[in-house]
Amino acid sequence: MLDVSVRHSFGAFSLDAHFRAPPGLTVLFGRSGSGKTTIVNAVAGLLMPDEGRVAAGDWVLLDTGSGIRLRPHRRRLGYIFQEGRLFPHLSVQQNLAYGGWFAPRDAPRENMDHVVEVLGIGPLLDRRPGALSGGEKQRVAIGRALLSAPRLILADEPLAALDEARKAEILPYFERLRDEVSVPILYVSHSASEVARLATTVVALDAGRVVAQGPAADVLGNPAVLPAGAREAGAVLTARVIAHHDDGLTELDAGGIPLFLPRVAAAPGSMLRVRIAAHDVILSRARPKGLSALNILPGTICDIRSGDGPGAIVALDTAAGRVLARITRRSAQAMGLAAGVDVHAIVKTVSVATGDIGAVGVP
Repeated sequence: MLDVSVRHSFGAFSLDAHFRAPPGLTVLFGRSGSGKTTIVNAVAGLLMPDEGRVAAGDWVLLDTGSGIRLRPHRRRLGYIFQEGRLFPHLSVQQNLAYGGWFAPRDAPRENMDHVVEVLGIGPLLDRRPGALSGGEKQRVAIGRALLSAPRLILADEPLAALDEARKAEILPYFERLRDEVSVPILYVSHSASEVARLATTVVALDAGRVVAQGPAADVLGNPAVLPAGAREAGAVLTARVIAHHDDGLTELDAGGIPLFLPRVAAAPGSMLRVRIAAHDVILSRARPKGLSALNILPGTICDIRSGDGPGAIVALDTAAGRVLARITRRSAQAMGLAAGVDVHAIVKTVSVATGDIGAVGVP
């Protein structure tokens, strides 16, 4: 269990964050300026907070009250930055081995062959960074962090500098790290899609405070907590792949409700996370007929949250899980929407992007 408590002031900005994260991949999620990177830098020892305590079990990295302040190189951390930051004069294999040169000899280590296989970088070992693509560099940077015998991996928006194609390339590798590597990961992001796909635990931040913590489905499905804003609102469903159809669609079972998506590269029986963006959901009081949209999820409204503008976020519980819809307050009033009202959520098949679909992972 990672235990983090940090208080620090930068002029008008004040960070006062406390959270406990279980094993797995914990995402610090929020808008720019919410305090995510400040927390990671305090954990890494790159920032000395005014007050703080960082510990994993009985391993204490920082305790200002007791005078414990391990230097960064003593904290046994692997840090993955936005850019790969590889050594240009070393080959990929030498970059991978670099971190391990400074680790204690008796430290538990990931197997080099296993890490190379997980990251798919075997064909790159003899190359130098100048001959690698952005996505390849980032995979090597991930491997170098893993092979430094870390007790914790920090990833500060590691996909932010990549285009969409390279992000799509890297995301499955982070899913494999979450599921196959024993080292806990603290991951910074302001992307709801990344959070939905990767997080074991979400710590939502706003203006330097923790506003929610828990599994991705619980935090992202809470209309009272929108750390990335209403435009990024969306819920996470868990579904099982049923079949791939000849017309290019994949059929899933989401709590007994059929869910059709553009073809997904997953075998029948696979369990997937699917993020449904709130702005892609339409609501109807009666079950609609004659629509082009294939996905209709009946449910009951559990909450409605109105903002300062014309919009509202409606949360409904369905057999598939919590679904959010972003509609106008005028529509909510005209339809008589309120907690306890039965409605149908309508989702276009093609509205679900590939980046919003990922593996469930190991519980």
